[in-house]
Amino acid sequence: MAEYVPPGARREMAEAPSVIERRVREVQIGEHVVIADEVGSGRPIFLLVHGIGMGKDAYVEFVDALGKRGICVAIDLPGFGDAPRPRQSLSIVQLGQLLAEFLERGALGQVVAIGHSMGTQVVAELAVQRPDLVESLVLIAPTVNAAERTTLWQVRRMLQDLWGAADARVIGRGLWLYARTGPTWFVRKFRAMMTHHVERIAPEITVPTLVLRGENDRVCPEDWSRSVAEMIPGATYREVPGRSHEAMISSAEPVADLIVDFARK
Repeated sequence: MAEYVPPGARREMAEAPSVIERRVREVQIGEHVVIADEVGSGRPIFLLVHGIGMGKDAYVEFVDALGKRGICVAIDLPGFGDAPRPRQSLSIVQLGQLLAEFLERGALGQVVAIGHSMGTQVVAELAVQRPDLVESLVLIAPTVNAAERTTLWQVRRMLQDLWGAADARVIGRGLWLYARTGPTWFVRKFRAMMTHHVERIAPEITVPTLVLRGENDRVCPEDWSRSVAEMIPGATYREVPGRSHEAMISSAEPVADLIVDFARK
């Protein structure tokens, strides 16, 4: 039975405004451009980093859910979504450095850094390189499972998870965004993802960390996800019942509540 600890009594919230504040930010760092949608107001500030082949548009409901609870800054990394493709493909370590530069230029202060899939590797690097910029860390479906770190296994697992998703939004958005990314850029970023070992830096993470996994996630099995949490000093592990790799798309509000509940501790 998957472990799931629901949030405690939900905090009483002021009545949500009828219109959530929305802004678009474009930041150029060298030849690399980061596009960000900023939704909401106040604090905390949530920084959301997407997985491979995806982009901020994959998480519309989740972004809005976080935007009701603070500010959600959902980004497109260079070459994904609305961000133009640069000539040079950055490594995961370099993407962590890019995030730090993005946060400093925006004068956002400390953020709750949330990564999904490949994005967990990027925000983990950010937390190790610049813990002063990270209030807390949330790793949703951390990659790459060390027991299946081959191209064949990872592609197989991604296809199994996508086609096994019960939510049509997950299938539709996944196919559209993968096609938008294109095979050449996808392969280049896939190589960067596969050569980065999050388990090597996990023990160096010093900020409060929540590891989240969908109960039915085939890309990130339970034993791997739990092991990531165990490598990070003081980390908390939670599962979202009945959900797969894209748990925050199909269960936006419950996942947002889990994150906010954790961030406020």
